[in-house]
Amino acid sequence: MKAMSFSPANHCNLKLQKNPIKQPILANPTHFNSHQNQKPSNKKHQFPSFSIKASKTPQTPLTKNPDTPPLVVVGSANADIYVEIDRLPKEGETISAKTGQTLAGGKGANQAACGAKLSYPTYFVGQVGEDAHGRLITEALKNGGVNLDCVRNLSDAPTGHAVVMLQPDGQNSIIIVGGANMSCWPEKLSDEDLEVVRKAGVVLLQREIPDLVNIQVAKRRPKDLLAQAARSAGVPVILDAGGMDAPMPPELLNAVDIFSPNESELARLTRMSTESFEQIGHAVVKCHKMVSLDTPIIKCFVCVRYEGVKQVLVKLGAKGSALFIEGEKPIKQPIISAARVLDTTGAGDTFTAAFAVALVEGKTKEECMRFAAAAASLCVQVKGAIPSMPDRPSVLHLLQTV
Repeated sequence: MKAMSFSPANHCNLKLQKNPIKQPILANPTHFNSHQNQKPSNKKHQFPSFSIKASKTPQTPLTKNPDTPPLVVVGSANADIYVEIDRLPKEGETISAKTGQTLAGGKGANQAACGAKLSYPTYFVGQVGEDAHGRLITEALKNGGVNLDCVRNLSDAPTGHAVVMLQPDGQNSIIIVGGANMSCWPEKLSDEDLEVVRKAGVVLLQREIPDLVNIQVAKRRPKDLLAQAARSAGVPVILDAGGMDAPMPPELLNAVDIFSPNESELARLTRMSTESFEQIGHAVVKCHKMVSLDTPIIKCFVCVRYEGVKQVLVKLGAKGSALFIEGEKPIKQPIISAARVLDTTGAGDTFTAAFAVALVEGKTKEECMRFAAAAASLCVQVKGAIPSMPDRPSVLHLLQTV
């Protein structure tokens, strides 16, 4: 997948809404036989089994346990304008599309929709315009069971959108217009605004919103030393590298627990080749050490040198994925083959969100990656981003058959 991004400057000041945080919700009435509602651990768990009461009409989502710490996605929401083409146009050439349609998408909205479809309580924190595209996205997320208390509607900026050029083999090229995703965020988020983040079980970020917002969210760490010492048992933050084509601020990379690029994003950010697995490993080391990703920052005549990120989850497309934990042997996960590949849009977002759900449920890293691989395999078999997000029964069924 190739992507380009365009975004407007910040032309307005917006105070975030102070909505009371409601209890997490789930997309459908789901009855669990077993379910792990706890922080990530190293204990082995089996994926839960459960039964679902089917419903033909939208219902009020319910939770098994109102105290379950939710998945919180802070990120982008786009209207994806799909055009199906036989090939990409050459320079100066005009070609005709076979079909075209507009669907809800954006990396943040995709990941939130995936979390809810996987029957985990999910909040989305983002911005849309007061327009038809904004209504399209919020309706899709609401119908999917995502909590939208922290979504802001902007009157001064249009909803972000993307042009997705889909080719017959399922591969795509994307051009993004940032719109509300990149406009009108406050320079400093208040404690009230971040209340939902502090109560999260896991937080997902992407780079289709300003780095300043991501940094503030990622740095929501407990201030007392005891809590800092137990950081691994706190709120894990996962940063998906997808989004803006710009240098990675070391302050952001240092503030997240897991950094998740694909091969091309890793190559671009590290300025290293990622053609082979060995080369990917060398590039990951640069992420661990922060070597040459940026220069040390001078603050008040003190050289501030960042430590880098200790866990790097690399999405390798048809070659699967690999989790690199500093000082440990990489964990490799091959793809789970799809019966057919119709559209790869949203596959990476599905993988990341499914990994996050399994992580917060207490699964091992190997189990997390296998669960994510199964979700991504189902995603590519349906056209569209949010429409292609699989539900939990489908993922568990696939895991039982491979």
